[in-house]
Amino acid sequence: MLEIQIHDHSTYTVCRPVGELDAYTVPQFRDVLASVGPAQRLLIDLSEVPFMDSAGLGALIGGIRRVREADGEVAVACNRPTLMRLLHTTGFDRIVPVTETVDEAVAALTAPAVDDLAADEGA
Repeated sequence: MLEIQIHDHSTYTVCRPVGELDAYTVPQFRDVLASVGPAQRLLIDLSEVPFMDSAGLGALIGGIRRVREADGEVAVACNRPTLMRLLHTTGFDRIVPVTETVDEAVAALTAPAVDDLAADEGA
């Protein structure tokens, strides 16, 4: 069984699945990620996900792609060593920031982009 919590904050939206992300629960996770809509900044908190298989990873990547296609930003918070190992081994942590805490993920989402900093320095 999977429960998915959505919390809207002033500058970002948190999607927190609670339960396993596997072939049986992925359709629900995909539907929720699609319903988040055009979130400019999406934080996916995996701290309550004890297990994720390749279907879950695929759904996660699909949700990230949708947000990025709408020029949004995504960060992932994950404090589970087995999931961190999966995200690192698959190279997932090279496409989006993956942090151990929600606070670190919020900081990654709300930090100015490197391009923005370069533009400010040139002004």
